Amino acid sequence: MLKTYQLRNYNFKLVVLLVLISSMGVLFINSADSSFTKKQMMGLVGALCIMVFVSLVDYNTLCKFWWVLYTVNAIALALVKLVGLEVNGARRWFKIPGFGTIQPSEFSKIILIISVAIFLERHKEDLNTFKTLMKLALLCGFPICLIVIETDLSTSIDITMILLAMIFVAGLSYRIIVTAIAILVPTVCGFLYYVDHAKKVLLVPEYMVGRIKTFLHPQEYVSGTGWQQDNSVMAIGSGMLNGKGLNTASMATVKDANLIPEQQTDFIFSIVGEEFGFIGCMIVIAILLLIMLQCIKVARKARNTSGMLIATGIASMICFQSFINIGVATKLLPNTGLPLPFLSYGLSSLLSCMIGMGLVLNIGLQKRKY
Repeated sequence: MLKTYQLRNYNFKLVVLLVLISSMGVLFINSADSSFTKKQMMGLVGALCIMVFVSLVDYNTLCKFWWVLYTVNAIALALVKLVGLEVNGARRWFKIPGFGTIQPSEFSKIILIISVAIFLERHKEDLNTFKTLMKLALLCGFPICLIVIETDLSTSIDITMILLAMIFVAGLSYRIIVTAIAILVPTVCGFLYYVDHAKKVLLVPEYMVGRIKTFLHPQEYVSGTGWQQDNSVMAIGSGMLNGKGLNTASMATVKDANLIPEQQTDFIFSIVGEEFGFIGCMIVIAILLLIMLQCIKVARKARNTSGMLIATGIASMICFQSFINIGVATKLLPNTGLPLPFLSYGLSSLLSCMIGMGLVLNIGLQKRKY
């Protein structure tokens, strides 16, 4: 599994960016709630070590066992619904004594990226046939449905967008794309109209109905489901250009008033905006963009199709997850529980992202020779 590589091919630029933004994440988490700082720091050290290890393991060897990873993950997703830890009506976590919790759906992103990459490589000649697309739909649909059953809609949407980006890059026909858009747009509009106007909404969880209605009619839910997002926008806006300063004691803050519960997780971006202002927000977004561009650069120079698609999937994961998280924090999107990569508190998310980065680093070590 371990190969001999040339040190000059190791992407130290990407490593520096990852260490930088993860360290910033520890600072922001400490500012939001210092009780989580030690655990996040320990998790970061462990995640970086695992990233380095994965970066030295031949990704082609891992790809040979994609079906093992896929099967284990599917079993974990099924078990977590049966015996997992329940929080706020959702079962997404396993409780591990002495460690904390682990969320299988976070690792589904990486495993599905690998699985779909292998499938697309094997079917690059007949990708646009009905039979192949149905097989692909079953491959992706089974674990995504298990995640939806956990009431983890945000992660399932995130994974779907990642996989769609990979399928597009793999060579999906524009005719199929246009047809899908022509069907999807009116379907989504009809769904939103139904949720907004039906007296009794069927087959849609109550929490989802509330979030959709809050997004469509924010002025009616200021003191209800829209409260958290409104306070997030207020926090970001109050930081103005330069912010109030890290852990400032000279000004009143949204954080001090505890107006955003669990701010260290899904709403960490509000800490960035309030304490570091517009400049801090742009720096965070710029670093995330540079990480994504490094992944795309690796994808373009990958030795084979599977490597190219895996790096593309990891880039898409960083892109879509960041977009959704920041969109929620700034009230551009409905409220969904999705962490900001490398910044939000959550060891499952951090470890999943670092494993993905390890794969990208290994693909870069085996780049195509011209």
